[in-house]
Amino acid sequence: MKTILLAPDSFKGSLTAHEAAEAMERGVRAAMPEAHVIRHPVSDGGEGLVLVLSESMGGTIRHTDVSGPLPGQRVKARWALSPDGSTAILEMAEAAGLSLVPVEQRDPKRTTTYGVGELLRAALDDGARSIILGIGGSATNDGGAGMAESLGAKLYDRDGKLLQRGGVALQHLSGIDVRGLDARLTDTSLIVACDVRNTLCGNEGASAVYGSQKGATPEDVRLLDSALHHYGECLRSDLNIDVFSLPGGGAAGGLGAGLVAFCGAKLKTGIDVVLNATHFDEHLRSADLVITGEGRIDDQVRFGKALAGVIDQSRRAGVPVAAVVGAFLGERSGFVNGDFLVDLETLVDDFTTVDDAMRHAAGLLSTRTGILLQRIFRLHHSP
Repeated sequence: MKTILLAPDSFKGSLTAHEAAEAMERGVRAAMPEAHVIRHPVSDGGEGLVLVLSESMGGTIRHTDVSGPLPGQRVKARWALSPDGSTAILEMAEAAGLSLVPVEQRDPKRTTTYGVGELLRAALDDGARSIILGIGGSATNDGGAGMAESLGAKLYDRDGKLLQRGGVALQHLSGIDVRGLDARLTDTSLIVACDVRNTLCGNEGASAVYGSQKGATPEDVRLLDSALHHYGECLRSDLNIDVFSLPGGGAAGGLGAGLVAFCGAKLKTGIDVVLNATHFDEHLRSADLVITGEGRIDDQVRFGKALAGVIDQSRRAGVPVAAVVGAFLGERSGFVNGDFLVDLETLVDDFTTVDDAMRHAAGLLSTRTGILLQRIFRLHHSP
């Protein structure tokens, strides 16, 4: 009897990671009724982190009213607390995510991470001293300045007034006072699950790479990058912390850098955090094949994304990996080879549009998983 380990990320806009794993299982059972199936949904630190880790630890889902990314906005943010109350799982996107901002209102010059600080404070208030924070899917570009303010730091402009919130305001930053920072941060372990490795500024920085998808114009991008550079100089001069070359410092519009500077956080690759926390290696020991997947992949999948982490850990354990994805950009040979995937199936093809694939994702994912499985075992006899 073959053991099939199912480890998909979410199919954004269609299926959560849990729903994707359930759909895949239906496909496996239709194609190979005798197979033993292990469902192990994953996240790279973005959408779904709270649900993935809370289910693994048996945690309790909480909801906290916090500031949203837009001025005056309030949102109900979901997070999780472990059974013993020691560990909290948070997603910055619950407080400052792009999905919280209507397309016509997206403007990273004014969005803020203030609610992320409120979410952190809620976890501290409930007694958590170990926090895992996923920072994918942000609407912000303020370097975590709003988060720091929410936790008690004071940021001043050149007139000695408290700095306004938003990414563009950072160009006027003149001084930082951290004497009022929440003292509980000093004895709290804060692990940040990043899905990117971008630095704070420059051509590969937060503004240049991600600003446009948050609503920034080319002129906005230049202004925001300059503001973050000035912010980094202030962090270096006032806090004696250099975040310019920090891998992941540009994640979530520079929130990665802010979490390190103000909270003493450790930035880690999100999928590695998830796989370690959910004991993925233990499931691998009995697996004959891993099937992973997500909504879309391209050549960047090799650099810190969920699929790359699943594939790397599986291959190190000697377990072959196949994938079912919504769509892929690039040459098939770049994904299906002896060093990456043994096979690949997509929901979008010559007969299925992107819209169709998103509307019927669960059914298609089940069907294509079954097709993939039959092809692998027919061609290779054993994976």
